[in-house]
Amino acid sequence: MSAVPDILLNNGQSIPQFGFGVFLIKPEDTAEAVGTALQAGYRHVDTAEMYGNEREVGEAIRKSGLDRADVFVTSKLGNGAVNQIEVHPYFTQDDVRAFCAEHQIAIEAWSPIARGRVLDDPTIKDVVDRTGRTAAQVVLRWHIQLGNIVFPKSVRLDRIEENFNIFDFELSSEDMAAISKLDRGERTGPDPDTFNYVPD
Repeated sequence: MSAVPDILLNNGQSIPQFGFGVFLIKPEDTAEAVGTALQAGYRHVDTAEMYGNEREVGEAIRKSGLDRADVFVTSKLGNGAVNQIEVHPYFTQDDVRAFCAEHQIAIEAWSPIARGRVLDDPTIKDVVDRTGRTAAQVVLRWHIQLGNIVFPKSVRLDRIEENFNIFDFELSSEDMAAISKLDRGERTGPDPDTFNYVPD
């Protein structure tokens, strides 16, 4: 049997360059087809959640007698429902948020207060003076009214509670617009297009 060449991925794993696809194979036919492919020498099976036959792929691998570590399975999730991106008043990502809105993808904002950088901004302070809220509460409320999912981070109990207390007030449309105008395209974290960190 001829050996199928592998391609080394950027995470250190190797993927067989040739595999068996199961798109549009009925679930009742999948296990037998995959079993035959494995007997023929295939060691890579391409499936997806939306194909509705992942269970049968697994069944065929179990029945094959092959070590699971010797069979590479590619699967895919359905279209994204949530896009976690850096969003805050200094980096509003209007173009990405518009794309996501058009495709019904929710935005999950990481670094929602820009690592504290926006909290001393004069515009934020003006809103704080008008609302009697803290700067963090104002910025977090801005996110909520934009429709973002938000995960503020803190180890201080008082701030954890303070951050949660944003659901009993609303920012005016003028305040929302003023905060949104703070955008300067300023990231606090790495650019995902050039970031190359993969944890161990």
